[in-house]
Amino acid sequence: MKRVTGIGGIFFKCKDTEKVNEWYKKHLGLDTGPYGVTFEWPEDDSSKKAVTQWSPFSETTKYFEPSTKDFMINYRVEDLEGLVEALKKEGVTILDELAVYEYGKFIHILDIEGNKIELWEPAGE
Repeated sequence: MKRVTGIGGIFFKCKDTEKVNEWYKKHLGLDTGPYGVTFEWPEDDSSKKAVTQWSPFSETTKYFEPSTKDFMINYRVEDLEGLVEALKKEGVTILDELAVYEYGKFIHILDIEGNKIELWEPAGE
C-alpha cells in the first residue's frame, strides 16, 4: 500500500496572521488571503491538479493540540481508511475519528515525538 503521496499543507503558529500574510505577500510574492495561500501543481496524471496549502495560524490556536509544537504538516494519502487500519496495527496514536468533507477525508495522528500530523485523502482519489 502506498502511504504518503505528497505534502498537502504546512501550518504554523504566529502572533499576527494578517501581518504574516502581508509580509509573505510583499516580500516573497505569495498570493495570500485569510487562510494563507494554496499552491497548485500537476499530479503524475497531468490532467489533474493537486494542491498544497500554506497557512499561518494564531499562536493561541488549539488546532495543533495535543502537540506543543508551533507547526503541523498535512500529508496527502491515497487510501486513508486502509492507512488508518495499518497505523492502528502498528501502534500509532490516532487522535480522532475519520472526518469526511466535500474536499476529502481527514484524520490526525501523533508521531514518535508527539508532533500532530494531519492525513488527508483528497476527494476523488
